[in-house]
Amino acid sequence: MPVLEKVWMGIEHSLLMAYEVWWALVIGFAISGIVQAWVPRARIEGALASTGFAPIAKATGLGAASSSCSYAAIAIARSLFAKGASAITALSFQFASTNLVWELGLVLWVLIGWQFTLAEFVGGFILIGLMAVLLRRFVSPRLEEQGRRHDQEAAGEGHDHDHDHGGSSPLPFREAVRSADSWREVAANFRMDWAMLWKEIALGFLLAGFIGLLGDDFFNVLFITDAPPFLRTLENVIVGPLIAVLSFVCSVGNVPLAAVLWSGGIGFGGVVAFLFADLIVIPIVLAYRKYYGTGFALRITALMLVTIIVAALIVDGIFGLVGLVPTGPRPSRADVFGSVGLNYKLVLNVIATAIFLALFWLSRGGSASHHCEHHGGGEDRHHAGHEHDHRGGTEVGTSHATLRESEVPGV
Repeated sequence: MPVLEKVWMGIEHSLLMAYEVWWALVIGFAISGIVQAWVPRARIEGALASTGFAPIAKATGLGAASSSCSYAAIAIARSLFAKGASAITALSFQFASTNLVWELGLVLWVLIGWQFTLAEFVGGFILIGLMAVLLRRFVSPRLEEQGRRHDQEAAGEGHDHDHDHGGSSPLPFREAVRSADSWREVAANFRMDWAMLWKEIALGFLLAGFIGLLGDDFFNVLFITDAPPFLRTLENVIVGPLIAVLSFVCSVGNVPLAAVLWSGGIGFGGVVAFLFADLIVIPIVLAYRKYYGTGFALRITALMLVTIIVAALIVDGIFGLVGLVPTGPRPSRADVFGSVGLNYKLVLNVIATAIFLALFWLSRGGSASHHCEHHGGGEDRHHAGHEHDHRGGTEVGTSHATLRESEVPGV
């Protein structure tokens, strides 16, 4: 097959997969924008300093009500940690922010089935529980405080400002539904989510499109097929995170590649482990090192890798026992990438496009210009790590943390 023909096929596959999930992405981001704008969270921020069940639950809820951008998640977690949140609540926040969110679940459901959506949510809670239990095996109280001091010193050095984009308390739900300002805030959050994630999502679709061109022989080399079931699952849940680390794709952008891996033969637990691993990709690990110092960064990365593997094994075991692991033929490449036709998907995509355009129009001239620019450039590179908080509080609530390219080394 000529090279240009292969390139076009890869691009075509990417566009077809994007068409398959466009409506789910738009609806997911719209729901996320509503939750961020209308769910009151300011009182939660001051309650994350301890390590008990209640602070962890609050941090998990706060994360689930936030954006799914991996880079924004670690920036907000870093800010929470610098201002007194414990290590486990900061970690719980960032995992919930990237694994317990609407848009991820919807896209998973559309591409590879509701079982994976359920596994993502169940596994997210298991993973957070495992981190709480195992934290002190990896991070001593002394090392935690060293990491906090390093974070505070880095955050107090310079000139990047986190502005408050409307930190007023959300209105009651009935009033919010009727308030034009509340809908503008939803639209601003919707636009900021897209501004943060469109490159990740596009890269995920492109990788999935081109990897989908590889034959089954390639995947048979990656995944053991002739070993006992437990050894196959163990190999899969180890290889899954390694593929995620090397792919550099985060958050929702992981889902298209997960669909291709599932089609190529990776096990159920391997898909779950792959999806969980978006917070240990190389650029984010380098950001941990910059935020918290080498020792703390390496320990929390090791903690996350271990808990990802164990949580994926537990989820695979539970779902296998209750008969929720999908059986039968795997989806073909044609099933994964789909096609364009006169059917319900076309109707849903037309409606989603109208919602997308309406929310972008509503957000014009508002705070949507303040967004996560982890791929930005220019003079921001000269202010690496410089951050100042005008409010003396954490930039959570209805707005997003600003994370520039200079804060994520290697990107």
